[in-house]
Amino acid sequence: MLVASHTLAFARTIKFGVTAGPHAQIAEAIVPVAKANGLDIQVIEFSDGALIDPATNDGDLDANGFQHTPYLNRQNADRGLNLVAVGGRTVLLPMAGYSRKYKSVAELPEGAQVTIPNDPSNLGRALKLLEAGGLIKLTPGLTFNATELDIIDNPKKIKILPLETAQLPRSLEDVDFSVITSHFALSAGLNPSKDGILIEDKLSEYFCLIAVAEMNKDAPWVKTLVESYKSPEVKAFIEKTFSGNIVAGW
Repeated sequence: MLVASHTLAFARTIKFGVTAGPHAQIAEAIVPVAKANGLDIQVIEFSDGALIDPATNDGDLDANGFQHTPYLNRQNADRGLNLVAVGGRTVLLPMAGYSRKYKSVAELPEGAQVTIPNDPSNLGRALKLLEAGGLIKLTPGLTFNATELDIIDNPKKIKILPLETAQLPRSLEDVDFSVITSHFALSAGLNPSKDGILIEDKLSEYFCLIAVAEMNKDAPWVKTLVESYKSPEVKAFIEKTFSGNIVAGW
């Protein structure tokens, strides 16, 4: 158990926002570690992740832990929020592509229907994965900000269908291939490392993070929260529970 005597001088409860599923499971594992170090965490689960950053910005939540850097940057820019990341990277949920009909990307037919996330940061991430799989080529130099307009070659003439992320696992019954974030894949019973026929490399920009309102970034509880999350106990929980499908970044 980590020792954080500097935290024992205060006792408070913080509200920590997460999406239901893997992030909520991880948050619950943080609770006893933080409590032993003077910080009570109330985990608040959201079925709609789009509500979490505004709630953190407005003070209804003290912190959150569900998103990667491109998503946070997009939320700040598009919604006029003032959130910052604290403590570096937490976990990576690798994005993967799945098919009920085919066992490899090479088997996908001409004109295959491919569903991907429709939120901008994950859409670009999915397009980069399709490029890594040889299905499309994008304008050189682009990262997570790629859009469908940046496709410069599509040799199989695949039809890309952006959908709400929660709908992607269900779309597998109707399309040839779907690119799904691990959060929703795991929640739907899909195992990225076993069921995915295309999986991304461990790209550092897609590691998740802890975010707080900028005015809270130096609050004493933040250090305790970060240390509790990035503790040996939580890392062991992640490794045991998710069998390599979620990667601890510390």
